Parts: sequence; structure tokens; C-alpha cells
Amino acid sequence: MPAIAVVLALAVAGFAGIAQAQQRPPQGGPGSLAGPIQTPSLIMRDVVVEGNQRIEPSTIQSYLTAQPGESFTEEQADRSLKALFATGLFSDVNLRMQGATLIVRVTENPVINRVVFEGNRRMSDDQLSKELTLKARQVYTRTKVQNDTQRIQQIYRRSGRFAATVEPKVIQLPQNRVDLVFEISEGPVTTVSRIRFIGNRAFGDGRLRETIQTKESVWWRFLSSDDNYDPDRVTFDREKLRKYYLSKGFADFRVTNAVAELSPNRETFFITFTLDEGDRYKVGKIDLTSELKNVDPQSLRKLIEMTSGDWYNADLVEKNVQTLTSELGRLGYAFVDVRPEVQKNRDKHSIDVTFVIGESPRVYVERIDVVGNVRTLDKVIRREFRLVEGDAFNSAKLRRTRTRVRGLNFFDKAEISESKGSAPDKVILTAEVQERSTGELSFGIGYSTAEAVIGDVSIRERNLLGRGQDLRLGFSLSTRRQQVDLGFTEPYFLDRELAAGFDLLRRRTDLVRRSGFTQTTTSGTVRAGFPITEYLDDQVFYRLRLDEIDDVDPGQSRFIKDEAGSYTTSSIGNALVYDRRDDKIEPTAGYIIKLSQELAGLGGSERFFRNTLQAGHYFGITDDVVFALSGETGQIHAFGQRLRLPNRYFIGGDSFRGFATGGVGPRETVNNKAIGAQYYYVGTAELTFPLGLPNDFGIKGRLFTDAGSAWHSAESGPDVRDTNGLRVSIGTGVSWKSPFGLIRLDIGFPVIKEDYDEKELFRVNFGSRF
Repeated sequence: MPAIAVVLALAVAGFAGIAQAQQRPPQGGPGSLAGPIQTPSLIMRDVVVEGNQRIEPSTIQSYLTAQPGESFTEEQADRSLKALFATGLFSDVNLRMQGATLIVRVTENPVINRVVFEGNRRMSDDQLSKELTLKARQVYTRTKVQNDTQRIQQIYRRSGRFAATVEPKVIQLPQNRVDLVFEISEGPVTTVSRIRFIGNRAFGDGRLRETIQTKESVWWRFLSSDDNYDPDRVTFDREKLRKYYLSKGFADFRVTNAVAELSPNRETFFITFTLDEGDRYKVGKIDLTSELKNVDPQSLRKLIEMTSGDWYNADLVEKNVQTLTSELGRLGYAFVDVRPEVQKNRDKHSIDVTFVIGESPRVYVERIDVVGNVRTLDKVIRREFRLVEGDAFNSAKLRRTRTRVRGLNFFDKAEISESKGSAPDKVILTAEVQERSTGELSFGIGYSTAEAVIGDVSIRERNLLGRGQDLRLGFSLSTRRQQVDLGFTEPYFLDRELAAGFDLLRRRTDLVRRSGFTQTTTSGTVRAGFPITEYLDDQVFYRLRLDEIDDVDPGQSRFIKDEAGSYTTSSIGNALVYDRRDDKIEPTAGYIIKLSQELAGLGGSERFFRNTLQAGHYFGITDDVVFALSGETGQIHAFGQRLRLPNRYFIGGDSFRGFATGGVGPRETVNNKAIGAQYYYVGTAELTFPLGLPNDFGIKGRLFTDAGSAWHSAESGPDVRDTNGLRVSIGTGVSWKSPFGLIRLDIGFPVIKEDYDEKELFRVNFGSRF
């Protein structure tokens, strides 16, 4: 900033002698006065502003500490200068007295016409502009330009580009305007080539590298940014190391230093963590005390998952705090304070732990608020609450509410928080949601040796008009199948906990390759579902179905020829579902059991009774690794007639990976066609795990094995191959929550099979949401 010369010229003749006696102040720096004025103050009669282009003189005059008719001293001149510079509107200000007139001469800062970025390829203009303080039509100042230059460099460093340089340039334009150009040289990504640990004795470098988030750069991490250097991530790694050691009993652990050294070519970093592990402690005495009058500490001791003599684990202590807090919340104490008090016995290398339950009154729900919903009606969310205004607070019911709201699958985020109400014994519950697109345009594709490529398209709205209604229209098309289906569900029919809906289906399937005929199915179903208990639901339905079998080749076996014609099935059924999963969309714990029955014979030509049992259990090994066991079995019996082929079980495809649809089960020997089974079972063990990529990618891997069988076709004779022998397949798969929807790829390999079974190598399914 140019130097400011501040001169107070005393021009009044009556003060000439005194003026000669003054000590004349030397020139000062910007906005300062070099020496005091020891004369009586002058009366300022007028103010003249010079040099201004955009700013009105009255605006400039308003920043002066004295106005015409008032005295004007050196102190007031200094304060006026500071006030004018503080506006950021001027690059230079000069004050001088000419007689009784104050002359204010200013040089205005230019106005920014536009801000331009050059050389940026990895960062878009919008990303950079959002981070800057300078915008078009704002006043240009050097200080702001320097700050914004540093800000751009920080953005690039945060993305791992420490070699990035930024040079601001100013292009002068008419009318005191400028174009501000940031010339950027992004440079390469600065990766981490080596991570070392000093002072670690209990755990090797490899184990500690797995604990922290920063990773060493290797070729297979091209989809990850964890091998880019980020100082914030290194700080986070220090905390992760501390928590890891605390979970292993090292209560005195410290990270004494974390140094990141940049290589001479500025392309890689070498990170060194210096550790002080300290001694390892075991759990000593465990105690629990309560200040709550109506709570017996002895009844809560059984909830503590710690044993004296075990290695001390800070994570387990915190888990016990959460368990005790949850149990007390179930008893109605919403804001109870459970504090773990630890006492180190350094001589014994043990830690005594006492859980102290602080005093808290019983709490009641004062109000329930719903925020963040734009389309979805409040009542759609409120009806999932297991608590209402006036109820005693219960944390178990609150957790169940949270599960039910998330289970709607209408929201990207669904959190329910508690806050204190208008009195100590009242609580306000707030459901904060962030809506997602509930319209789905889904595409599916599969491949099998029996049906080649299969594609389907479906349009679905799971939250119709924000009322929670589900409407679906689907189309399937392939060289062997054409299908259209329509379904509608009202989850709270007549504002009661009664889900009612209907399904319509029209499907024509070319099953010549699989079973030797073409089948056309037309059906209509009405259904209703209602809860029996909190976790047990019952679903009932009535279905009317017409099956037409034609295009039977004359060369087919008698089993296939006998199926030609039309058949009508009128049936009722129900399904009991007991669901204790923690999440309906992506369960990580809990189990589900479903028992279904269908009775046909209330009119129509077909008479049979079908039973199906399905179950699944989920085990969360870690936060990201889930092991699941599932299985299903079914049987069907006809009454006084032969069971028609369309009503039998055809196992394979999605239900038994590694085998084609209908690839497992009885087959006739004339043309090796599937003729369906009356009994079947399939069991699956599956492990889902992350692939080491960032969670934002939504990519997970799977390992699975399927085992089962299908047998008894209701046909007999030497030209039927039918066995209940076990079949087993193993395989792997990948799922990706892509911008187009969930994509699943499964590759299955039969390891135990019959020689007449039909195999299928892989299946792919994908969808898109709008």
C-alpha cells in the first residue's frame, strides 16, 4: 500500500508565531501520524473530497470523526484515516488542511469485473469459486487476493497436490475495473510412499498400517485417495492409533510426534509416527453405583461385559456405558448420566472400573417434531413412531422407531434425536430426515445357458404423492419372455395399520428350451397385511390365475404333451413374517422367519396345498463385514388330481447361483427338459465385506456358497431322472451402489451336481433411479 502523507497546514495568520514554535512532525507510514500537534485545535469550516469515482462524497465524509463546524486535531485525523482504510474501499487516502477547509483525497480500489481460473483441470471453476471471498462486482484489495491465493493452495493440498502453485494476475480495464486471473499449476498428486513407526514393540508396522486410514501408495489403490497425503488425515490417524492401543490395554499410550517429510521432487511424503506405548494394564475391580432411587444396581451388573483379569479395553468400557444408558432409557430415564471412573494401579498394572449412574428423573414425551421432509407428509413419518406425546420415554421404542423410519427407504438420512423439553421431566423428539428420490427406473440383465440374455424395465414410485403409497409398472422382454405387471400398495389403508393392495400380471414365456412348451399366465391378486405384534406381521391374499400352455412340439415327451391346455387356479393364502433384523434394506444383525401357505380349490380347475418356509440370520462381524445364513424349503401336494407343471418348483438362477433357472431338479430323458419338483430346499452362507475402497464408492465384495436340492416331480417311469441328491455351488460377487442404482454381479461354480443339471456361470442385475 503506498505511503500516506498526512499534513495539517496552519494557514491562519493569527497563529503564525505559534506555528513557528511547533515541532514539525516527520512523514509517517500508512494511516499514521509521526508526531503530536501542540497547537490549539482548528475549527473545520468545510470538507472537500477529491479523487472519488464511484463513492459519494457524503459517504466518505461520514467516516470522518469531525464534521464542519467542529474542531479537527491530529488525533481526529489519525482516527479518520483508520476508519477510511477499514472500509476496504481505498488504496490511498490523503488528508490536508487548506485554510479552514479539509481536503480529503482518495484513490479508490478497483472493482472486480470477473474472476478467472486458468490451468485448473482437476478442480472445476465452481469448486474453486465457492471457496473464494472475492467475487465479481466486489472491491479488489491485495489482502483479499493474498488470502484467496492461499485458500486455493489449501484446496489443492487437501486433495493431495502439494506441488500446486497459484499466481494471481490483474488485468486493468476502463472505469477503474479489473479482471482477476488465478494462474494455477496443479502439479501431480503428492502420495505417501512410506509410513514408519518408531517405538512400537507390541505391534508390528504392518498391523499399525492397517489401523490408520492413510495408506502407502501402491498400484491397486488407483480408485482410492487414502494414499494421498492429507495433514488432517494424519491428525485423525494419531487418534486412531490412540484408540487402538487403548482397546488393547495400553492406557498410557501416546503419539509423541508425527512428522511428514516431503521428498525433494515434491511428489511423495514420508510419514513417521513416534510412539510411547507405556505399560499394558488388565482389568481390576469392577463396580457399579447408582444415584437413582428406584434402580437397583445389582439388576444392572449382569449387563456389564467385562471380567477382572482381562486386558483393559477402552472400547468395551464405552460399549458398556452405551448398554447401561440404553437399558436405563428403556426404564424411562432419557438423560441419565453413566460415567466410567477408572483408577490406575501402576504397581499392579491393573485398572479398576466403576460405572457411576447419575441422578435423573423419569422423562415423558412432550412433543414430536418432524423436519427436513419436503414431499413426504408428516403423518407418513409419525405413524412409524412407537412413542406418542405423553408416553413415558423408552429408548428401546425409540430405537425401534428409528429402524421403522429408515425401513421406509424414503430418506438418505433419518435421525431421531432427543432434546430437553419445557420441564426437567419432559423430552422433545425430533425426526430429521433428508429425502431421496423414490422414483425408480430399473433395468435388469441376466445371462444363462438356458435363456441367453434377459432384460427387464420397471417404473416404480415408492412414495406416491408423498403419502407412502407404492406404485409399480414393470416390463420384461427377451427372446423368450414378455411380461407386463402392475402393482399398488396403500401401507395404511383407512389410516389403520393395514397394508392393502393389488397386483396384475400378464406374462408369456417361451419355455421350449427349458420345458418344451410356451406358457401364458394372466393373474390378479388382492392382498392385505397387518401387524400381530411389534415384530410379527400377517399377510393374506386371494389370487385368480389363468395358465395357458401351447406350442408343444410333437417331438416332446408325454409328460410335456399332457400339459397342453388351459388351467384356472383360484387360491387363498397367508404369510406370517417375524422380522427382528436391525435394518430391512441392509441388515447387519438379527433374523427373519417367513412361513407361507397357499390353498387352491375355491373354484377353478386346480386343487393343491403349498407350504414354504424361509429364514435368514445376520451376524455383524465388524462394522463393515456381515456374515449371513439363510435358507428356504417348500412342498406342494395336489388333491385328487395330477399336479400341473406350472405349479411345481423350478430351482436355480437367483435362488441357486451357479445353476440356471430350473437347472436343479427332475428332468425327462427324451429331450432333457425340466419338469419341476414338489419338494425343494436351498441353504446359503454369504460373507459381505468391503474391498478397501472408500465408503463413498459403495462397492462391496461377497463370497457365498449355496447348497440344496429339488426332487419328486409327480411323474414316474424309466424316462424320468429324479433324485434328491445334494447340489453345492460356490462363488463370489460384487455389488456397487452406482449412480445408476445397485449393480450386482455373481459368478457361481457348481462343485457338486448331477450330470443332467443345467449350469449358469454368472448373473448381472442393475438399476437406475430418477
